Amino acid sequence: MAKTEGFYLTSPDASVRDATAEYLKHLAQLCADLSGRLMVLGSPQQRNLLPGVSHAEAEQYAAEVLRVVMPVCADLDVVIALEPLGPGEGDFLLTAESGIRLAKLVNSPQCKLHLDVKAMSSETQPIAEVIRASRDWMVHFHANDPNLLGPGMGDVDFEPIFAALKETKYDGWISVEVFKYEPSPEVIARCSMETLQKYAG
Repeated sequence: MAKTEGFYLTSPDASVRDATAEYLKHLAQLCADLSGRLMVLGSPQQRNLLPGVSHAEAEQYAAEVLRVVMPVCADLDVVIALEPLGPGEGDFLLTAESGIRLAKLVNSPQCKLHLDVKAMSSETQPIAEVIRASRDWMVHFHANDPNLLGPGMGDVDFEPIFAALKETKYDGWISVEVFKYEPSPEVIARCSMETLQKYAG
């Protein structure tokens, strides 16, 4: 929902929540039209806590929006994967545990969890333990580093991360998401691929 207006996942305004649900339904239809089956829901600026809204209230508002969208997702065979992000990006849905809690409130097989290494680096548990604790919910994975570059280009040790992915029998996509493009996209792609091949084989 980045760069949109009028949509907000945790708004106390029922009309805004209704509009947000309708927008997500259209996105699910677009995803299916493009032969996709998975949508990652990040967009921290469209879910952060608004003035006067408690965290518990925000969870209920978000669950309400997503529950409205789930029947459409089920008809289209599309899954919405909730993406926890670190405290540097927002103040709602900051941990894998909170993502699972929200997915449980939604209570649909079409609502699951997306995990991101950069985001998990801010958690109190080791990343490998977060992955193991999330094994029943995770459907998509971002391999990256808190330095905003690709895997293997920073201080994160990817060996235990990939060991946890193998242990939990994760069989979904592993995507590389970066936010800096220096020294060049080609170098980032090559270094990232070398790291993935080293530990994923």
